[in-house]
Amino acid sequence: MALAHAIMTALIDDDLSGYELSRDFEASMGFFWHASHQQIYQELHKLAEKSFLNNREVSQSGKPNKIVYGLTKAGRDALAEWVYDTTKNQNAKDELVIKLYNLSEENASHLAAEIDARRQDMMQRLYTFEKLRVKHYNEPQLLPTRSKGVYLALIRGLGQGQQFLAWCDEALELIATVSGKSK
Repeated sequence: MALAHAIMTALIDDDLSGYELSRDFEASMGFFWHASHQQIYQELHKLAEKSFLNNREVSQSGKPNKIVYGLTKAGRDALAEWVYDTTKNQNAKDELVIKLYNLSEENASHLAAEIDARRQDMMQRLYTFEKLRVKHYNEPQLLPTRSKGVYLALIRGLGQGQQFLAWCDEALELIATVSGKSK
């Protein structure tokens, strides 16, 4: 998936400034697709050049004017066409997994600390996901169509997160036997 499709998806319902888009992106699709502010701004300009987005300047009192982007008909058509493309399963790159190939008595406690930090991060993410699920998606069968799709992405994230926590627990338990420390 190109970042362009994620940005166009974020603009389906509302016109947003680059700042608003970056903020909202991080709090929703950013859980599944990472992009820096710089990447988002670069892609906004490219999409506007292709006429997939329009942009307009909005005056602000006491602040610099902001540029607000909106999805054009051509952008909506491109996004609709993209949905029918075959999805590629992309394998994640994770340095920690490669580090585990180098597990030794000397580095076991360091690797365990890295796994524990990742575990804590995932617990925080799962807390956020669950709050979103309860607040906005408690009755998925009653949701509008697009919201059902967001719900499905959210529960996928919850499931993957729970699976990751189980892996962390198993990894920490096994690494404890290498370092000579029991859990």
